[in-house]
Amino acid sequence: MDQASATQGLGTLNWIVISLYLLGMLGVGAYFARRAGNSQDDYFKAGGRIPGWAAGFSIYATTLSAITFMSTPEKAFLTDWAYSAGNLAIFAIVPILIGYYVPFFRKLNVTSAYEYLEARFSATIRIVGTLLFCLYHLGRIAIVIYLPVLALTAVADINPVLVSLAIGVLCVIYTFLGGMEGVIWSDVIQGILLLVGAAVIVISAMALTPGGFSSALVQAADDGKFYSSSNFSMDNFAASIPIIFVGNILNALHQYTASQDVVQRYQTTPSIDETKRSLLVNGVLALVTIPLFYGMGTALHNYYSAQGGLPETVNTSAVVPYFILTVLPAGIAGLLIGAILAAAQSTISSSLNSISACVVTDIRNRFFRGEASVAFSRMVIIVAGVFSVSAAIYLVVTDQSDLWDLFLAMTGLFGVPLAGVFALGIFTRRANAAGVLIGLLAGAAAAWWVGTLEIGPFLVSIAGFCVAVIVGYLASFPFASRYDRDILGLTVFGRDLDYAGAKN
Repeated sequence: MDQASATQGLGTLNWIVISLYLLGMLGVGAYFARRAGNSQDDYFKAGGRIPGWAAGFSIYATTLSAITFMSTPEKAFLTDWAYSAGNLAIFAIVPILIGYYVPFFRKLNVTSAYEYLEARFSATIRIVGTLLFCLYHLGRIAIVIYLPVLALTAVADINPVLVSLAIGVLCVIYTFLGGMEGVIWSDVIQGILLLVGAAVIVISAMALTPGGFSSALVQAADDGKFYSSSNFSMDNFAASIPIIFVGNILNALHQYTASQDVVQRYQTTPSIDETKRSLLVNGVLALVTIPLFYGMGTALHNYYSAQGGLPETVNTSAVVPYFILTVLPAGIAGLLIGAILAAAQSTISSSLNSISACVVTDIRNRFFRGEASVAFSRMVIIVAGVFSVSAAIYLVVTDQSDLWDLFLAMTGLFGVPLAGVFALGIFTRRANAAGVLIGLLAGAAAAWWVGTLEIGPFLVSIAGFCVAVIVGYLASFPFASRYDRDILGLTVFGRDLDYAGAKN
């Protein structure tokens, strides 16, 4: 194909492969539809039937969006592997999750992560947590559709609205049908497709680079595309590996302890041992991601350097789909474009099911009589899906994402500070509802202020978490007399004690 051309046609064979993939995802949802309709426990927790390895794959696919699938290689393409310290951070927190967080979520048998916040603090903190999650993920779904569509249509001659609908609407349908069990097994398929797709791109790019594999590795090392002493330099402190590592530990702590889309999976396995196994599997996959996704960017850098550089008409954010469409054979290219769609859909389906779980568990069932039906849960998914897909199409049609980015930034400011609230609940006895609410607001304000300094996203996370924890703890002291109840079984000091409020 002519690499000077900015856009390429997909071709009949690629369309057939992509269509088969999308229909396959619908088939998974339809397969689990009947079992998902039996009860809320089946719809939101898969009846506890998911093996640990599959739950681990699902967590991995959920946390890896299509944006990550393309932006991680872009980062390695432009710079080096310094950001891979974030993957090590995920693996580093696994012992903390297994030892201190998962036992509490399993002990309470929660559907929503924010049920713990009510048991430990108050209903107000629970509602704050669930509203922040829902608002952020409604916006995030739109962005997860919009950005990969933008990258794909920059290099492929396809209708962006049609692609947005294919990603969003089909995802809403299979999530609606199959519940959490359908979502998880779809994630397993999508996770495997992501890994295989990344491996194919790395191997193909290295094999097609003059001199082959050994030459490609030597060239990458000579160009400083892996790691170097500059990654630890104080001159670049905000983006040095130690700061990237610590910042990502706190980002991961938010995602794995305070974000419903991941925490919900802890209840889908038949035992706590299987839940622990799921986190170990996810940690291993995070490590595998380093040579695959960062290797993808480095391999593409070597390939295009040998070709005289990436064409000026192609933005580096689209380097992955551009390579797929211009270099790889038809059919294989379609499968790898399917991998990009899979990365988007695994994130979207998880967000939709988790939004429904929060609305049903934390709002509908908490404040109204009786328990919501599975039909109501499915209706929430439709409403959330229609809103998010419509927002994504609006962004595609108008190309005005500034307000949406601002919305995500504002709601996202509370993410890592909310992880600080969970940490205060588990690791301290003195923290109370009034104190942690003050800490949450202070943490968000600190994150915003550090963000205005434009010194790097990782210092934003560090500031948000540390301020939320310190202020939340200290601010709890003046209100100590107002919160006199037994919370020992909800803290690390009573980790092995039963809790009277736990669900049977």
